[in-house]
Amino acid sequence: MKRLHIRNARLRGREAQADILVEQGRITQIADQLTQPCDQVLDAEGGLVVPAFLDPHIHLDKVNVSDVTGPNRSGTLKEAIALLWEKKRSYTVEDIVARGEDVVRRAVANGTLGMRSHVDVDTIGGLTPLEGVLELRERYRSAIDLQIVAFPQEGIQKDPGCAELMRQAMERGADVVGGMPANEASPADSLAHVKYCFDLAEQFNAEIDMHIDETDDPFYRTLEMVADEAMARNFAPGRVTAGHTCALAAYDDHYASYVIDKVKEAGIQVITNPATNLMLQGREDRQPIRRGITRVKQLLEAGVNVSFGQDCIKDTFYPYGSADMLQVANLLAHAAQMSLPGEIERVLDMITTGANQILKLPGYGVEPGCRADLVILSVSSAAEAIRLAPPRRWVIRNGEVIAWNKVEQALFL
Repeated sequence: MKRLHIRNARLRGREAQADILVEQGRITQIADQLTQPCDQVLDAEGGLVVPAFLDPHIHLDKVNVSDVTGPNRSGTLKEAIALLWEKKRSYTVEDIVARGEDVVRRAVANGTLGMRSHVDVDTIGGLTPLEGVLELRERYRSAIDLQIVAFPQEGIQKDPGCAELMRQAMERGADVVGGMPANEASPADSLAHVKYCFDLAEQFNAEIDMHIDETDDPFYRTLEMVADEAMARNFAPGRVTAGHTCALAAYDDHYASYVIDKVKEAGIQVITNPATNLMLQGREDRQPIRRGITRVKQLLEAGVNVSFGQDCIKDTFYPYGSADMLQVANLLAHAAQMSLPGEIERVLDMITTGANQILKLPGYGVEPGCRADLVILSVSSAAEAIRLAPPRRWVIRNGEVIAWNKVEQALFL
């Protein structure tokens, strides 16, 4: 494996530019100036070098599906789910791989080398979505770390047979137990859903990552259920993730604070998905229109780890998306009003070190001993990275350049 020398790098938290030496796929030295002979030298020219971006919440089985389902005419979550039913019945592994690899390749070119994908498990599509994303994971194993969540979007109590399919999905290679307890017929069924997911996670020694209260209705309260169950079972902190948690933003402040305290005590991590939820939530509001995303700042202030994901790309839920986590970072910064210097730095943390608290990829970071999964940007600060979403000059995986981007511009003024 090549010895790689990255010159004139700007590193977060370090005033002077630095050189980075990579050997056998790992960072071995960081110093003001290095002179060892190397197989390859990259001059960052003062550009920011960060660990590879991570997307902790996406649905690779659904990406690009709007090409065949047609548009979501109401723009609602309910219609988005219904539109998928017919397509799911006719899914093939080949179709899922073809749609998904378009997104994986875009993600890698944009510096995202770790993903967690939720995959539908239900009696409509069976395990075909899982088989497709398992094939995608194997095909791109050398380029990206892909974790798979078994996701019962249609409910478990509402979808007889789903519980057994969830168990089979874990046996066939899913990494994480998913859930969507709000999509049940009653609070009692939601609680049964939560308990089943914890039972399954304990059986497979797996983590849990559920879609929680993806609604602007304040009467959906499964986040508290999940926190209570995690504490009752002494589930280790950091092994339960709650995605979306949109209803948390609709709660009155007193109840929201009460639930956030429980989330912190239970060690639950939160993923917000600003693109999709800004689009789906609050659609029937008159002014003022709710933002649709969770209480990001309040969660952070309480000491809860918060990250964010792309979630959807060109599917029935969301017609946009380009698998660029810096684009999503810009959106999150606006939606959560994170504009102060420390908040800007925190936004970049949320798709690097913060996201890795959820994915737990070994050897992640920009320190000696870390795996050399790096992105070299053409800007020198977190603020400029989020503002401009600049080309990723080089994307490095295990010390090897796997993508480079160059944009030429000419102004005739």
